[in-house]
Amino acid sequence: MAFISSRVFFLLFLSLSASSSLVSANFYDEFDITWGDGRGKVLNPDLLTLSLDKSSGSGFESRNEYLFGKIDMQLKLVPGNSAGTVTAYYLSSKGSNWDEIDFEFLGNLSCDPYILHTNVFSQGKGNREQQFYLWFDPTADFHTYSILWNPKHIIFSVDGTPIREFKNAESIGVPFPKAQAMRIHSSLWNADDWATRGGLVKTDWSQAPFTASYRNFKADACVVASGKSSCSGSAASSSGNQAWLSEELDITKQERLRWVQKNYMIYNYCSDSKRFPQGFPPECQMA
Repeated sequence: MAFISSRVFFLLFLSLSASSSLVSANFYDEFDITWGDGRGKVLNPDLLTLSLDKSSGSGFESRNEYLFGKIDMQLKLVPGNSAGTVTAYYLSSKGSNWDEIDFEFLGNLSCDPYILHTNVFSQGKGNREQQFYLWFDPTADFHTYSILWNPKHIIFSVDGTPIREFKNAESIGVPFPKAQAMRIHSSLWNADDWATRGGLVKTDWSQAPFTASYRNFKADACVVASGKSSCSGSAASSSGNQAWLSEELDITKQERLRWVQKNYMIYNYCSDSKRFPQGFPPECQMA
């Protein structure tokens, strides 16, 4: 009974956290629709939508490039039968040795849960997947998905609750994203060759168009322009507050992270011995 009570209390706390307001930026100023032939739309300064039909998906990217930051975006995912679709929201640099920090939302049949897929690439190497179910319906309302990226670690959070921490493991030879500026990207696309049950469930095009919505973008971040960072020297970050540059998980957030990983994590590459028969990647020892 005590366990049930504490679980109910924690879920109530998460719900209250999700309702906190964010200072939002102007989508007209911050982002460009990069593909989709009209399927991506900025509807007003604080609302953007991406759509997918049988002909094409759509996507956008930020005008700014960032080198470290605390990035928030509220998303409402494709409702109903979203099987075969992927909504990707991520930071990425360019080139063959790119860095990348990924949220990917893998669609599913009606009444089956979305899978939240996360990954971290450094110098072109990824294969660091962790996957989660969510403790709410991500299609019923907007929820905040956040990336905290500083020189110490990368923290993925949902409605203020950390779900994953990727620590800087350069001391044991693991490259860490710290030298390449990245843009924010998002796309909605068809991936029914792998996204739902390994590709067994295909996209039902009779349900198209599929639409995901975005609002309340916020970036407390170091903006890079012409090779210079807004956080260099005496320059301030975009919010004038750089506390996130040294932010770590306090005891409460560490407990919340463990709670999510115990109850909602469904895949962790650091536990997949069949995939790594010769031994786990070195950063797994720091998990």
